Amino acid sequence: MLNIEITNLDKMAQVFKALSNLNRLRIFYRLATCCEPGTVGIIDSLDSHRYVGELGEELNIGKSTVSHHLKELKRVGLIRTERKGQKIACWVDLEMIKQLRFFFSL
Repeated sequence: MLNIEITNLDKMAQVFKALSNLNRLRIFYRLATCCEPGTVGIIDSLDSHRYVGELGEELNIGKSTVSHHLKELKRVGLIRTERKGQKIACWVDLEMIKQLRFFFSL
């Protein structure tokens, strides 16, 4: 087995470990289903970002807990974030979705 394959398997193991937590899976699923992967989540026609506090309210998870889980999802490359003043916008990383599709298509 090539080193690159071992590295990719290690990366996938980290992704699956992150998603094994129910709250992280719920957050990732919400972000993945609210919009096209790679674009910022849409809350309504007036706002084009999914923010940490709003995710917490929707999923009934405290803001600090949401922030903790988003940090882990970001660490493994599942999501991206961007600070917008006092808020943090977040969305699913399109490249990671492509990698997951490739992994499951083998």
